[in-house]
Amino acid sequence: SPCEGMVPGTYLNQGAQALASRRKLFKKLLSNRRLPDEAWDEDSVRLFLKELALMDSNNFLQNAGVGEREGRIHSRLVYDRHYGLAHGIGRSGDISAVQPKAAGSSLLCKVCNFLVKDAFEVAGLGEVGYVTTVPVATGMALSLVLQALKRHNPSGKYVLWPRIDQKTCLKCIYAANLQALVVENVLEGDQLVTDVGKLEAEVESKGGEILCVLTTTSCFAPRASDKIVDVAKLCKRQGVAHIINNAYGVQSSEICKEITSSWRKGRVDAVVQSTDKNFMVPVGGAVIVGKKGFSDVPQMVDKSYPGRASMSPLLDVTITLLSLGAKGWADLLKERESLYLYLGQRLRSFASAKGERVLETPGNPISFAMTLDGFRESACGGSDERTRFLGSMLFQRCISGARVYSPGKSQAVCGHEFVNYGAHSSAYPHSYLNAAAAIGMTERDVDHFLGKLEACWEKVRGKAEGACE
Repeated sequence: SPCEGMVPGTYLNQGAQALASRRKLFKKLLSNRRLPDEAWDEDSVRLFLKELALMDSNNFLQNAGVGEREGRIHSRLVYDRHYGLAHGIGRSGDISAVQPKAAGSSLLCKVCNFLVKDAFEVAGLGEVGYVTTVPVATGMALSLVLQALKRHNPSGKYVLWPRIDQKTCLKCIYAANLQALVVENVLEGDQLVTDVGKLEAEVESKGGEILCVLTTTSCFAPRASDKIVDVAKLCKRQGVAHIINNAYGVQSSEICKEITSSWRKGRVDAVVQSTDKNFMVPVGGAVIVGKKGFSDVPQMVDKSYPGRASMSPLLDVTITLLSLGAKGWADLLKERESLYLYLGQRLRSFASAKGERVLETPGNPISFAMTLDGFRESACGGSDERTRFLGSMLFQRCISGARVYSPGKSQAVCGHEFVNYGAHSSAYPHSYLNAAAAIGMTERDVDHFLGKLEACWEKVRGKAEGACE
């Protein structure tokens, strides 16, 4: 070794073994093409990314770029933020294509997708086929999927859509130059569920003009996850495409099992989910996945994406999954399931003490809804506007994500007028407060939320009592 004589051989051997152990991690990752069992330390992640970056032409020692896109980065801060990965992913005709000037970036794209695929399988999603991570958020990813379907079926112009009061879910349809046929949900007990009979009637009425059915899994209670197994069977029977908006459903083992059952028993053309809501990374990415052996639509999205695309969302996901490993990811999922039970327990206790109740929504494994009927009448004098103000009070006290519904608000979205917007129904019989047990939540978050809710509740009630004196 050229280092001999400068440092004792035993020390050199020890140092070489340390380097070799990290390279074994890299080799094992690329050979197994799945999540590492244990989390990687930050130095290993940085070294891996740096070695990939050095495989791109903008980082070659003797490179002289004479084109318009040569990975030039003016700011060192920007260079360091991206680890020198400047070329993005894909080529002009295919977002998944390998770039001749960017072997490292191209490899990182492949690594990200096989890590995500394995993460889905750990979460309980079976028979996963083609996976593509795209640098757009969930709504735009759904639009890309719908556009791909439209090219495959030019006569289709309608998207059958069980109502969910979230604007992006509807706007993605019109962004794809399609029209939504809104199907109202039906009330079963406390929860709102899919009207499968109405969906089938619309399919039979409109025939070949139906492009697809767009169902939703993760949502605010009291809406339940759509009956995706029944819808999948309907779509298979009628020969209609079926897209599932699974925005933050990866974190729920129950939803993952339902999706697996759906594409086993019926038809599911693609499932779309958010990277930030499931993997705790910054907003900007989504994952489109198909069933093993039936992944035409996700592949069509890749091949129709116009131009190259940003590397950033894929880089964030790759770093996060390597930093978790299979065990860390599985532990996070288990913790979320436990927090769901804990949040439900704390909410039920609070509701009982206040003369309210937590609505029974067994079809929603992430979100809860607690009635505000008594609060609306006693503390708010029957005012829907004052009831909704409870949500603003919580937000002003650093409680984000809680959501208050009280009837009376109409909303126009893409030409559709929705009565009592926010309830996923025109005539839901309760006012309520939402809270969700999402991945990354802690018991401290739950306890802090309930403490602030108690304080806000008493403040509103105190003002009401003072007004009566």
